Amino acid sequence: MSASDEIWILGIHMTKFGKYPNHDVVDLGAEAIMGALADAQVTMADIGILAAGNLMGSGGIGQQLQKQVGQTGIPVFNVSNACATGATALRTAIMAVKAGEVDMGLAVGVEKLAGAGLLGGGGKSKSDDNVWSPSGRYGAVAPTDGRIGTDTMPGVFAQIGMEYGHKYGGTSFELFARISEKNHSHSTLNPLAAYNKAMSLEQIMGDIMIAYPNTRPMCSANCDGAAAAVVVSGAKLKTLSLEQQRRAIKVTASVLTSDPWQEACQILPDVNTLTRNAALQAYELAGVGPEDLDLVELHDCFATAELVHYDNLMLCEEGGAVDFFNSGAPWRDGRLPVNVSGGLQSKGHPISATGIANIWEVCQHLRNEGGQRQIEGAKVGLAHVIGLGSACGIHVLESSAA
Repeated sequence: MSASDEIWILGIHMTKFGKYPNHDVVDLGAEAIMGALADAQVTMADIGILAAGNLMGSGGIGQQLQKQVGQTGIPVFNVSNACATGATALRTAIMAVKAGEVDMGLAVGVEKLAGAGLLGGGGKSKSDDNVWSPSGRYGAVAPTDGRIGTDTMPGVFAQIGMEYGHKYGGTSFELFARISEKNHSHSTLNPLAAYNKAMSLEQIMGDIMIAYPNTRPMCSANCDGAAAAVVVSGAKLKTLSLEQQRRAIKVTASVLTSDPWQEACQILPDVNTLTRNAALQAYELAGVGPEDLDLVELHDCFATAELVHYDNLMLCEEGGAVDFFNSGAPWRDGRLPVNVSGGLQSKGHPISATGIANIWEVCQHLRNEGGQRQIEGAKVGLAHVIGLGSACGIHVLESSAA
């Protein structure tokens, strides 16, 4: 690949995830943008395109953010793609740079969700519940019958976990709770996570049941937050300072997929097939395999989702997700650490920010800036996000020294 074809993350930033009663989406998005620009050591005057993602606002978030951070007349793309919104915004900026239209682009995802009930179709939940409401439906857009049998997020992901266990065996309520125990433990080392509290297996299993086998701590946490990234072409990067070049992270694959047609069901999303298809494409583009990865940030919106994505991302042999987890591999000190940030269950899931936030975490380790949770010697990482509806975004990243 020539320098003109290369894409690099020059700067990236995420806000601390949590509750921001005195901030709106523009405040949070602007904070992430200014942080990413500072990290890249550039200004808005250097940016040729802005891609902005937000699901719950009134639209036009990109233009609103411009009024806050600088209006320079550049094209703005407002992006909405469920939980893959942030990753889609980043891919939009990447494609513009790759096409040669601009040499530097900016992507941002921002959401305010603290106290919201979401993705079950608009139901309400108490602010302390920190889970998506299991009530509601999409209305006339699609019926709720189909291969899985529900269109609610807790139901879909609970049932795909049960389906995996039925097909391959080895799953149990306790096993899924142990996955959550891992992620809550990892979160104690992440100062930007919404929750930094370890939870015992007994606490997790004894909490409120949302959709068996996922209790409340096994579900992603609704919260507020934003993340942003500056991407640059390889040719442009060569003109920048040695410090900027040293900290830049190479994007060796940027992939976005949706559900293919399949005989089983055309109504409800299939989070397995589109993830496996994205992973196959990403590994081929990057010229690496799962065995080359040093860490993975995957979309653990529920504990059951993390297990099936071990398999979908081919971190283990087909049907081997239970053995992979039981081996200790996905713990921070294991063979292939997964969700060392604490994952969506602890770090939080402000939907449109998540795709870029997962990439931020990987970049921290590839830059050797991960602090207490640093994965030593990390050179190659993968960030994965699922937008139920359907969309899957995967980015493979390499350090500049890789």
